[in-house]
Amino acid sequence: MYEASVGLFVPYLRNLSALLDKGVVYAEARKFDPAVLLGMRMAPNMYDLAQQVGEACRHATVAPALLAQCEPVALPPLEHDMAGLQARIATSIEFIESLPRADIDAAAELRVFFKLKNGTELPFTGRTLLLTNSIPQFFFHVTTAYDLLRHAGVELVKKDFLGRK
Repeated sequence: MYEASVGLFVPYLRNLSALLDKGVVYAEARKFDPAVLLGMRMAPNMYDLAQQVGEACRHATVAPALLAQCEPVALPPLEHDMAGLQARIATSIEFIESLPRADIDAAAELRVFFKLKNGTELPFTGRTLLLTNSIPQFFFHVTTAYDLLRHAGVELVKKDFLGRK
């Protein structure tokens, strides 16, 4: 359970951070404010890049916290600036790496409730939380962030998404 949560979220959060760094380099080379990238969205009713990063961090922190039976870290308000997003990613990584491995590994059958933004609570076991909600949600938002940067012209390849192994 630890490897399927912390072991998965941390490297991909680091990859997401590197994607944002490449976005900054791209913007600076073309002489525009990197924050312009953060407002990009795939469709009018979809989250913009900043919100995609915010949601990736939210899913990466809430699920392991629920598995460890502790409160998730309070992430700072979502800002539309690269430094703020990088701080949010770093805070997320630091928090989930601090969680006790044994507690998370023991949580496969634990009953947990994932709270939606509207206050609705969805019941899961630890295993189903990860496999049917948190991991798919996390990858949806990380992939969409990658796609938005790629669409903007940032020179990215699949290895940037997957990380250098």
